[in-house]
Amino acid sequence: MELDDAYANGAYIPDAETYPDKWAALAAAYREATLCELDLPYGESPRERFDLFHCSRLAKGVVIFVHGGYWRRFDKSYWSHLAAGPLAHGWAVAIPSYDLCPDVRITDIGHQIAAAIDVISARVLGPIHLVGHSAGGHLVARMTAPRLAARWQDRVERVVPVSPVADLAPLMQTTMNADLRIDAAEARAESPVHLPAPQIPVTSWVGGDERPAFLAQSQALTDAWGCAQVIEPGVHHFAVVERLADPQSALTEAVVS
Repeated sequence: MELDDAYANGAYIPDAETYPDKWAALAAAYREATLCELDLPYGESPRERFDLFHCSRLAKGVVIFVHGGYWRRFDKSYWSHLAAGPLAHGWAVAIPSYDLCPDVRITDIGHQIAAAIDVISARVLGPIHLVGHSAGGHLVARMTAPRLAARWQDRVERVVPVSPVADLAPLMQTTMNADLRIDAAEARAESPVHLPAPQIPVTSWVGGDERPAFLAQSQALTDAWGCAQVIEPGVHHFAVVERLADPQSALTEAVVS
């Protein structure tokens, strides 16, 4: 369809097909070497599970990472190694899975992430920082909506949507929408650009070498919310999220600061 190429990340990344296997291997090795609790439930679905990574001292709070994959792909097992950055700064890290489209709709996934945060917030005291990549960037931005009326929302002190899909409407013009089933009403209700700007620090983070559509999505969120934006030079859509594994990266610093 009209915007398929605009949102085709892998087609413009060298060796894109090698990344998922690399991520899975790094994540598995990290779980073996790190103090963590795996497959903790937050709901009834088999995919409503999260992994919780513990630091060696009393945690300052919890960083919750929500993965991407256009709401259609991946689970928590690919991303464990991204806990390394925040853990080194004394933060616990939780990584949830969620049900995927077309089995559910994006609205349903948002409800699942809210439920996951509710359970995680009961396990770890202190502030909550949210970070998500791509579709996960959409989901963490969506968690700021006042209509959620969640008991944990007043503990959320920082949100970092990385390469976020802030406006769902353009995806209605892609073949992905056969699975996503976004209609005009859902695009309006679930797009962060149509939500009130949160009264907490938000940084929209995007790679300078990403597709123009993602640079535009990040800018749209920045314009709608008046929030900070970082365009990291020389970084594409897959590489940008890998920075969370580095305790010294600017992205990690933005998440834990």
